[in-house]
Amino acid sequence: MFVPILLGSDSDKPFAEKVAAVFKEFEIPYEIKTLSAHKVPELLIKYIEEKNKASDVVYITIAGRSNGLSGVTAGSSIHPVIACPPFQDKTDMMVNIHSTLQMPSDTPVLTVIDPRNAGLSAARILAVNNAELRKKMHAHIQKVKQKFST
Repeated sequence: MFVPILLGSDSDKPFAEKVAAVFKEFEIPYEIKTLSAHKVPELLIKYIEEKNKASDVVYITIAGRSNGLSGVTAGSSIHPVIACPPFQDKTDMMVNIHSTLQMPSDTPVLTVIDPRNAGLSAARILAVNNAELRKKMHAHIQKVKQKFST
């Protein structure tokens, strides 16, 4: 069980830390790595090829503007890819989300805007094959539901 959080730029690290907080909470191994699909595609492909040898991997990709990172990752990986485009404000979000939503055919990328929800989505995917993580996820859901109890 492992989550690579891939960044298109080092400037996205503060945004990535919001996603990583979920993995710390649920004790899911992860790493944050900057691998630009535009500037070092050969390093990105090499990294993906190594991860293709493992099981129970879910990628989180964080890239804005021209989001090649999510598409290249999905186009080469056998594992799920969740894109979580970073944004500074609503205008920036609109540019980044459009770039993320428009992936070519046969490059499946799930898009989740909220960084915490992106992390929770990856955790739920990993919980499918991990009984301990399923228990943690169930407890988390019950805790959320208790906030609405009368």
